[in-house]
Amino acid sequence: MLVHPQFDPVAIHLGSFGIHWYGLMYLTGFLAFLWLGRWRIAHQPWHGWDMKMLDDALFYGALGVIIGGRLGYALFYQHEYYLAHPHEVLFLWQGGMSFHGGFIGVMAAMWLFAKKRGLTFFGIMDFVAPLVPVGLGAGRMGNFINGELWGRASDMPWAMVFPQVDNIARHPSQLYEFLLEGVVLFIILWWYSSKPRARGTVSALFLIGYGTFRFLVEFTREPDSFLGLLSLGLSMGQWLSLPMIIAGVWLLAVSLRRSKN
Repeated sequence: MLVHPQFDPVAIHLGSFGIHWYGLMYLTGFLAFLWLGRWRIAHQPWHGWDMKMLDDALFYGALGVIIGGRLGYALFYQHEYYLAHPHEVLFLWQGGMSFHGGFIGVMAAMWLFAKKRGLTFFGIMDFVAPLVPVGLGAGRMGNFINGELWGRASDMPWAMVFPQVDNIARHPSQLYEFLLEGVVLFIILWWYSSKPRARGTVSALFLIGYGTFRFLVEFTREPDSFLGLLSLGLSMGQWLSLPMIIAGVWLLAVSLRRSKN
């Protein structure tokens, strides 16, 4: 049985001001997006991207992540509370972000970006998708450092006690998500997108991959105390991931069929 190290959530103390690990994880994700994007521009010219497009895409995407993630959390997880306290949606320092909300926010931002540039939506998303998993993995590592979003009780040899919660050994579900959503999904998308593919297929693979990994890991993750399990014994994260999987399978089939025709 392991014990969570209980890291200080503040990575750097500067008097009364502190730089939090979670903020550094967001920064890591954005920097990885830029570095990987620049590599693709230099080595995969068929995408037709340039550095200015990459910088603009990051700006649009960052806004989509923050705005969509916060609104998604308020809508999907705590809608009753935020209906009563709508101004607190702006209190980002209190925590509370939703991946699925952030994902919707990014799609909206990329749609606006594509419209401004006169490009196709999936032409943008196919380039962006392989750049995202590193940031997802960094975010899950931030969850682990903060000792939040812990797993359900477990008797596995690597089960971990989170002393700030209780003395029950639990799945380190944050690390499962780091491995699957961050490392494995990155490898799959990076490999698949290393050659020209039918438009929409890379985006479809992201939807299927993330949705499936998240759906599976949720079986080991403790559901939110204020929600619990929902219909059919599934969590909110699982219900939000199912449409991603379905949409991904549909998009993959349509994209492959169009490419053959």
